[in-house]
Amino acid sequence: MRLTLATWNINSVRLRIGLVTRFLAEHAPDVLCLQETKCRDSEFPLSEFHKAGYQHIAINGQKGYHGVAIVSKLPLTSISKRDFCDKGDARHLAVNVVPEGAKPIALHNFYVPAGGDEPDPAINPKFEHKLAFLDEMTSWMGSEKIAHEQAIMVGDLNIAPLEHDVWSHKALLKIVSHTPVEVERLENVFKAGPWFDALRHYVPHEEKLYTWWSYRAADWAKANKGRRLDHVWVSESLAPRLGGMKVLRESRGWERPSDHVPVLVHLDF
Repeated sequence: MRLTLATWNINSVRLRIGLVTRFLAEHAPDVLCLQETKCRDSEFPLSEFHKAGYQHIAINGQKGYHGVAIVSKLPLTSISKRDFCDKGDARHLAVNVVPEGAKPIALHNFYVPAGGDEPDPAINPKFEHKLAFLDEMTSWMGSEKIAHEQAIMVGDLNIAPLEHDVWSHKALLKIVSHTPVEVERLENVFKAGPWFDALRHYVPHEEKLYTWWSYRAADWAKANKGRRLDHVWVSESLAPRLGGMKVLRESRGWERPSDHVPVLVHLDF
């Protein structure tokens, strides 16, 4: 069996439900993880997903901000969510997915805080929150041994850790999402698994790889000043199952798009 998993920061699921259903029709992932859904659970467009063939849905939403969801063709069990930093924000959702004939896979969907504009926790509470969130992720993953079984972690982690995960390493060293302190914290999360970077398994570290392009660019494609903020990590036990990946860059050019694009990863069982 082939399991296809996708992750996408949709930047309002209700506003862009047409783009989501187009993506589902064209690419038909078994499971889609969404971030920044920006709606309460009662407002989530369940019927649109049901009509698209996705009957199994888990939601962790809140009014107007943040929010994560998982929609699936496969049954979802053991649904849970964690309130990181006791903020009451909807930034995490976990489920078990069971591919036919395979063992359950723990799937974690994250939306890490963006961190504001100033990379100094002493003067920027949003950046302080981001670092605290990452520290709690590290502690929790280590103590709970999240990746010691079959597990996948996806989401908008709001950090581009590698030199070629950004359009200019030198220009962005002091820009939130690529600062050394953020990269170090994310590396701690990665090692706490330990996790395996599914995207960079297919794209060498010396090659550019982006999943986000700012709305501020007049011509995003021509400028191509992207960052890899969206990630798919798998437990080391699942790394041999990886069967390919795709970053759907063309969706950034769809009408009224998200500034993030979907990322798909295949696993073979």
